[in-house]
Amino acid sequence: MNLYLMRHATAVARDEPGVDTDSERPLSPKGIKRMRKAARGLKRLEISFDALLTSPLLRARQTADIVAQATGLSDQVEEISGLAPESSVDTLILGLARFRGREHLLLVGHEPLLSQTVSFLLTGKKNQELGIELKKGGLCRIEIDGLPPDKPGKLHWLLAPKQLRLFGERVEKS
Repeated sequence: MNLYLMRHATAVARDEPGVDTDSERPLSPKGIKRMRKAARGLKRLEISFDALLTSPLLRARQTADIVAQATGLSDQVEEISGLAPESSVDTLILGLARFRGREHLLLVGHEPLLSQTVSFLLTGKKNQELGIELKKGGLCRIEIDGLPPDKPGKLHWLLAPKQLRLFGERVEKS
């Protein structure tokens, strides 16, 4: 099974007028523009996701929707509470158990939960930080043997958002 972990794109500031709670923070116009380019880059990787799972927070959902639109998966976006910022790695892994039979899952969420999940998947140990942090709009691919994993996973790649956008720009020029 391949898990793809993506951090949401750049959102508006917490003190933005009209934004009452953190969960309501939308993507910024710049974040939307950059995520659209990154999503085109992701499409160029030609990965067929079995499901696109997202945090219920607005900025993550918007990121997931942009990716879904670019990859033709609009009907496969599902919010799961295990990807919310206040969640834990244990809760997330437990929530993913029902997706055991899937081959390629894209998870859109937040830091520090995503980096904690990456560390757990690669070491098999909880509370062991590897120093991996996903940038906003960044993506990594980890191969695991199942959910929950029986042994440490394998990191195939970690892409900065700029790398995804560069892939997307090449698509536009083709």
